Amino acid sequence: MKILGICGSPRSKKLSACYKILEHTLEATGMEYEIVRLGKLNYTGCIACLGCVSDNVCRLHDDLRDLRNKIIEADAYVIASPNYYSGMSAFTRAFLERWFQFRHRGNDTTWGKLAVAIGVGSMSGEPVLDEIEKMLMYNFVKIVAKISLEGNPSCFYCGYGNNCEVGVPKLAGISCPPPDKIPSILDDPANREAAENAGRLLAKSLREGYDRRLTSLEMQERLSERFQESV
Repeated sequence: MKILGICGSPRSKKLSACYKILEHTLEATGMEYEIVRLGKLNYTGCIACLGCVSDNVCRLHDDLRDLRNKIIEADAYVIASPNYYSGMSAFTRAFLERWFQFRHRGNDTTWGKLAVAIGVGSMSGEPVLDEIEKMLMYNFVKIVAKISLEGNPSCFYCGYGNNCEVGVPKLAGISCPPPDKIPSILDDPANREAAENAGRLLAKSLREGYDRRLTSLEMQERLSERFQESV
């Protein structure tokens, strides 16, 4: 079993709360994994050319083309994104848009696979989780665990946080700590526990030999209900 971890934060490993929680979650699975940092890649979102309809292969020649086989070969996914303006990052959205290439003519490349969604925001990661779940549902991928965590505001790092009239410190009534006192998201035992629980749950689901076909049917039914509710 191999799990593909996707970090939708463009920040460095040292600064990215998403990366730290993603890695901690993957380590907790005890399974083989690989992490892809989307911020290191050069690619765009789907351009709706429909070139993938005939064979389920995207026609765009960029860095996501080389990532295609990793998506196919993975047994499960852990996808983490920061909360940008109450939604996932553009890196994460563009990446998931390109999964349109797997949706044509009964192609079951991703059907019935499992995933964990991670959202990190200075206030909440919930909006990120909703978007990741919705986009994975279109490919019949089931979310088995969600992690919503509060990370540090960007204002903690910009150098003007305590004096900015529109920054989080001013709006939330908090103060930026000194650079050497800025906490890591893994300093909080509750955050580590949330990641470990999600990782163990994903591993347990995979090891118990879940039925991809039944999981796929479950997700198809959920998506059908979603469409019918919107009509």
